Amino acid sequence: MEFFACHVATGLNRFGEMLGRKLTQQDVELWTWSLASSGFAVPAPQYLATLQWLQLWSRRVAGWWSEGFDLLLTPTIAEPPVPLGTLVAAPENPSKGLHRMLDLMQFTPPYNVTGQPAISLPLYWNSAGLPIGSQLVAAYGLEDLLLQVAAQLERARPWRDRGPPVSA
Repeated sequence: MEFFACHVATGLNRFGEMLGRKLTQQDVELWTWSLASSGFAVPAPQYLATLQWLQLWSRRVAGWWSEGFDLLLTPTIAEPPVPLGTLVAAPENPSKGLHRMLDLMQFTPPYNVTGQPAISLPLYWNSAGLPIGSQLVAAYGLEDLLLQVAAQLERARPWRDRGPPVSA
């Protein structure tokens, strides 16, 4: 989490540079500011130690495909879609929405870290009409395999004309 917080802090700094001013709490959502504040406080040696651990872990994860696997199938999130407003931060608990989001996102961050190709497909829909995502992950460089399989799945279970009852 601290590693992610450091990246949020860096992102806010970069946006501030593009705007020509330092961003403040009023410029972003409450949980974003809370996370960035944590990131600004992480000492460089701690950040670098975490980065090294993630690099070693990424190599181990990437090695799984060398055992003869083509794709990994996981859910996109850990439970059905949550009601609107669930992830909103409250002033008395700025990180509440963030922690709830992290509970939901167990399956996608590992591949954000490793840089492996992954795709989320809306293959199922719950009784409330909300999509249930299925994530496929491939080995490095096999984006073409993901797109081929996604196209086959879309032909078998079309989702183009489907949408949740509430969307932006």
